[in-house]
This record gives sequence, C-alpha cells and structure tokens, in this order.
Amino acid sequence: MLFLAITAISCGTDADAGEFVVGSDYLALGNKVILIDTVTVDMSTINFDSLVTSNQSRILIGNYEDPLYGKVKSNSYFELASDSYTLKNSGSDTETTNYVFDSISMILKYDKYYYGDTTKVQTFDIHRLTQRVKPNTDDNSFYNNSVLSYSDESLGTISYKPRPLEKDSVNIKMSDAFGAALFQKFKKREITDFDTFNEYLKGLVLVPSTSNSASVIGFHVATSKVRLYYSKYQADTEEVPFIMDFTILDAAKQFNGISSDKTGTLLENLPVSTSKLSSTLTNRQGFIQSGTGVACRIDFPNIKQLKYIAANGAIVDAQMLLKPVNNTYSEQYPLADSLKIYVADNLNRVSGSLVNSAGTAVYGILNKKTDEFNENIGYTVPIGAFLQKEMLKESDSRSSLILTLPAISKAVNRVVLGDQKHVNNKIQIKIYYISY
Repeated sequence: MLFLAITAISCGTDADAGEFVVGSDYLALGNKVILIDTVTVDMSTINFDSLVTSNQSRILIGNYEDPLYGKVKSNSYFELASDSYTLKNSGSDTETTNYVFDSISMILKYDKYYYGDTTKVQTFDIHRLTQRVKPNTDDNSFYNNSVLSYSDESLGTISYKPRPLEKDSVNIKMSDAFGAALFQKFKKREITDFDTFNEYLKGLVLVPSTSNSASVIGFHVATSKVRLYYSKYQADTEEVPFIMDFTILDAAKQFNGISSDKTGTLLENLPVSTSKLSSTLTNRQGFIQSGTGVACRIDFPNIKQLKYIAANGAIVDAQMLLKPVNNTYSEQYPLADSLKIYVADNLNRVSGSLVNSAGTAVYGILNKKTDEFNENIGYTVPIGAFLQKEMLKESDSRSSLILTLPAISKAVNRVVLGDQKHVNNKIQIKIYYISY
C-alpha cells in the first residue's frame, strides 16, 4: 500500500493531526501518529430485494421520470374502517327512511413531503380493491413490491398542482353511484359492523397517471379519510346535513407500492440483491434511492494490511468524505441532510447500523456550506471504530458499508456519489493510526 502522508509527532504537548487531537500522555512515550489518506476504496450499487412500506404513516402517491434513475411510481393501498356503522338515529326505527345520500369525497391531508416538480399537474385515480389488505407472508408486513388486485373502474379522479407547503389538503369527489350504493347498505342495515363493511369494501388504492404527473407527494395516514355526506329530508324544511367518516384505523393495513423502470439508465442492469454493480460500470458513481431499495456499497479491500505498519498499533480515528456528483442535485432534487449507514456482509445481508466506539449509531452528515464550485459539499462519516475492527479480524471475511437515506421506506429521494477515481467528486478517506 502507498501512504501519501505520514506524520510522526514526538513532542510533549497536545498535537493536532488534522481534526484529530493526540494527548500529551501518549506522545510522551514517543508514539507516532500516522495520517493515511490513500487506502483503496471500492464503490458499487446494490438493490435490496424489498423494503417494508406498511406502517410508515405516509400515503405516498405520484410518479415522475428521473433523468438518472428512470421512471419512478408509487401507488398507495389501504383498508378503511369507521367508528360507527349506523346512520344518525334518535331512537325511532323509522327515522332512517327519511335519510338521503348527498355525496362522497376523499380528503387527503398533506404531510409536507414532496419530491419532483410540483409546478406540473399531477393526476391520480381512486380504485376499489378486489383483494383484502392481508399480507401473503407470516410477518404481517407489506413491501414496496407488494401488489393487490383492483377494479379497472375509477371511483374518482383529480388533476391538480400539488401545494404541500401552502395548502392543508386535497379533496377528490368520488362517484355518486358508488357513494349511493354504499349509503343504501347502511340505510338498509346490511352493513352493521367492520366485518360486513370490509366484506363489501375491501379497501382502496390510489393510482397515479403515467402521462403527466411529475412528482411524488406525501399525505398523512392518520388524518386522511373518505367522507360520506347525507341528510334528513323533511318537506318544507331545510335539510339537516350529516357525515360518516372512514379512516385508516390500522396503519399496518396501509402500504405504498413503489416501483421503478430503469430501462435506458446506468442502472438498467442492476443485479439481484445479493450481488453488486461496480462503479467502474456506472461512470465512476454510486447510487442511492429511497423507496426502490437502491443503495451504495463501500468496501475496503486492503484494510487488513494496516496492521503491519507497526508491531503494536491501532486506528484511533477515521473520516470518510462522500461527495455528491455535480449537477445530480438541485432544488427539484434536493440533497438529504444525512445518510443512514449499515454494516453488511459480501452478500449485502445487513447485520446492524454503523456505530462508533461507544456503540452509538453514526450517520453521514451533510456539509451545506456551498462554494463557487461546490467543492465543500459532502457527507462526513466517522468510520474509525469500524476500520479498527476490520483491520484486526482473524478470518478472511470482510464487512461492507451500505449507504442509504434515513426515510428509506417512505420517500423517493436519491443521491449520486463519486467514487475514488471520479473526475470531480472523489471520495476521500483520512485514517489516523497510532503506533505504540
């Protein structure tokens, strides 16, 4: 291995090697602190087999065509329920005969999440599920690649310009025929509890149009609802309005089906979840995208050689600087404030989060200070404890770092990172090694 910079410090006071401070007690013993910044780093892109998207408290709906990642789309599936399955009744058995159906609507409350171009019109339809919202597996979860069947008939459609930071909600008028039929079920007392309601209406799915939508929008699960309006008809008097709300009472029965079509992109040949696509095949870049399971993998193939620097030594600190590739982020595609990092084996099986020497999870933190050429923008990750453990391993096995975004299961944000040989945005490593 080549060591570009070696600094030996042997004075009796505290010394600062870059950002790492070595105490005078160590230095008094004649210890050497070596700064190593030429360790080989391999970067690649992987794709997780699936991500759990149920119980995430977000309805994610929309689609857009990403210039780097292809066509991204999110359908949202959910089961509805109500606090009451009876019409308003003051005690008279004949009172409900005077009730009449007025209208039915879906009210979606913004949760302020959005990604893509919100200046363009987004269109989506409401469809009736023909399959219960029930997992096929034993873990009671739904995933980004989960699918439920639904009717071709649209129960409601809307075309609007999303205003997630300016507006409170979106109101979609639903089919009068659907609403009237549902109302009659209550009026005739053919629906009296959740079981009879769920038998009649298994659930709904929101499906974005593939023609004009250019963004993905988040809505609250807890406060979004379907609202049925009805009134009591009385001759020569003003009608008395009533409502019946249907909400997502069980967040585990709501999930987002997030898919992507990578045809024509650098990720078109992304392999199965147990393999990787080297950055040498993707223009010296590593890719991350929430929702679809795309993640960046980092390997340190020669890290064990560091233990031969001295008979007794240790990595006491290490920093990794990951730089987003110029022109891959913008106001429309903003950078996330942090990266979530996991430790995995050679088959991308995650064993846990990256932690420091105290066992606390660490993140890649974004430096937001911009300069003329964006040279200072990047994610700094403390990896000293991880590299020390890797260096001292007795076995031939090596662990990798998997880089994702914190909201991996309920967003579609993405980041493109440069590898060690990228022209403008190289990954940088600084390792502080002390011999004693």
